[in-house]
Amino acid sequence: MADYREAPLATRPKTLDPNEYFNLSPDYRRAEAERAALRAGLKREYQLQLNNPHRKELIEDPALNRWVYARANPYNHFKATKKTSLLGALFGVAPLFILYYVFKTDRDRREEQIKAGTLERKYKLSY
Repeated sequence: MADYREAPLATRPKTLDPNEYFNLSPDYRRAEAERAALRAGLKREYQLQLNNPHRKELIEDPALNRWVYARANPYNHFKATKKTSLLGALFGVAPLFILYYVFKTDRDRREEQIKAGTLERKYKLSY
């Protein structure tokens, strides 16, 4: 843990923070153990239902239902932030301007070469 170096744009993970990792109270450890036991029980119940060879009905998993609903309706849960706005501009608007600049400068360069008579055309239409 001594050789861990923090990233400049990310926070230290909770599991690597010495104050959170080593100095935990017994009550906090007991609460974490209870939560882990609850998660393990729910996972075991789901696995038993999933692997039941005599099952005839669908298994209702509320977390999976919420995830599927959120994936099917992304715009209801979208929140515009600085990051999403920057990414939208970067991937939506910037390529248009870059392509316009590339095509325009190439066309202007070719037009200048045609006017000067220095453009070597690969496919000549007339001799």
